[in-house]
Amino acid sequence: MTVTTTTRAPLLRRAAAGLATALLLLPGAACTTEENPPATPPAPTTPGVAPGGTPTVAPVAEEFAELEAEFDARLGVYAIDTESGATLEHRADERFGYASTFKVFAVAAMLADVTAAELAEEIFFTEADLVSHSPITEQHVDTGMTLRALAEAAVRYSDNTAANLILQRLGGPEGFAAALEALGDEVTEPRRYETELNQWAPGQTQDTTSPRAFATNLRAYAVDDALAAEDRELLVEWMRGNTTGDELVRAGVPAGWVVGDRTGAGGTYGTRAVVAVAWPPPGEGAPVVLALMSNRHEAAAEFDNALLARATELVIGALRPDAEPEVTE
Repeated sequence: MTVTTTTRAPLLRRAAAGLATALLLLPGAACTTEENPPATPPAPTTPGVAPGGTPTVAPVAEEFAELEAEFDARLGVYAIDTESGATLEHRADERFGYASTFKVFAVAAMLADVTAAELAEEIFFTEADLVSHSPITEQHVDTGMTLRALAEAAVRYSDNTAANLILQRLGGPEGFAAALEALGDEVTEPRRYETELNQWAPGQTQDTTSPRAFATNLRAYAVDDALAAEDRELLVEWMRGNTTGDELVRAGVPAGWVVGDRTGAGGTYGTRAVVAVAWPPPGEGAPVVLALMSNRHEAAAEFDNALLARATELVIGALRPDAEPEVTE
């Protein structure tokens, strides 16, 4: 039997080589620019401790910078090892367009606010309500869908009309913002519905967030107890069944890991983002939560999924240096 490693193995080993025992924050790890200011003023940090007092793994700054240069892109990263509490960040407080990643949070906020009976409520809509990329709702204009089915369509299939109906249920972007603020998120700025919210430009704050904010929200909803257990299990089930993420985090984790995610793709500046929970095989610890966000520098530029897949490799290699790289036989 011949065992060959995939291209992710060198990255994992390279990231792990100098980081297996490192628990310090290197200066300059999270860069900011005037064009893309931090979402919130950076708090003073002590070497080895994140702003909240959590150990911070050396942020692989050089490797992330190399990825940005290779892909001619800006990359934002915030990852949390829920086993150790260690975090990893790069441009974690800069603003990025969130595109369709918001859908998992809108659905989570809705789950926190409704009963099981309300999830079974029938929601009716018309042809006039349909927007582009609505693969599930467009099949049910005549019949309507339950609130639960709309939520699943938004998370698993990134159905834009379903997401808009969920937003309406929350009270529009303003209601969504209030739900996030109640969770402790003072960064994210929901303003528009699908599909207009995908139009992002440098310096814009509407429909933006930071990697730190979205990763923190995702941990609260999908790992911790911001949702009741049955609602959290439902959300995680839908995230694990997401149909749009095969080339992103799922392509960057070691063999045997299970990923639940929600992706986003903007209509300008090659905006591409993903929020995810990555579970190692049974017996190998608690999950890693991560938010990866990116854009390119020209309005007409297209995104490249490989950027976020390779960023995932670096994250897992740094936070879990003992994780086995994927192999093929």
